[in-house]
Amino acid sequence: MRPVVAGSAQAVAEVLLQLRAGWTHQGGTWGLPGGARDSHEDVVVAALREAHEEVGLDAGDVRVVGSWVGTDHGDWSYTYVIARARPTVDVHVRNDESDEIRWVRVDDVGRFPLHPALAPAWAGLRARLEELDAA
Repeated sequence: MRPVVAGSAQAVAEVLLQLRAGWTHQGGTWGLPGGARDSHEDVVVAALREAHEEVGLDAGDVRVVGSWVGTDHGDWSYTYVIARARPTVDVHVRNDESDEIRWVRVDDVGRFPLHPALAPAWAGLRARLEELDAA
C-alpha cells in the first residue's frame, strides 16, 4: 500500500514524492510515502499513518478522495490512496527512510528516476488522478 497526496498550495496538481534513502530497498529512487498495512488497518488508515510517520503529514490536512490498486499479486498489492492537501500542509523528512520530500507537478513526475514499483504504475495512477479531478 502506498499513498499519493495530490494537490498543494499551487493551482497546478502536484504529487508528494519521497527520495528513498540510499540504504533502503531501491534507495536513490523516487516513490511515494507509504509502507506496509498493519493487520487491523484498512488502506486509508494505513496510508495516513505511514504518511505521518515518514513526512509528518497530519491527517487533518488532507481529504481522501479515492484510491487505485496499481499492482495486485493476490497475496499482496500496492494500493495508492489519493488525497487533496490543504494549501498550508507542512511536510518534511521525518525519519531516515527518506533523503528528501518534494512536491512535484504531475506533468514532471515521469522525469524522475521512479521506484521500480511506481514507474510502471504511474500512467494508470495519473489517469486515476485525472478521473478524480474531472468528477
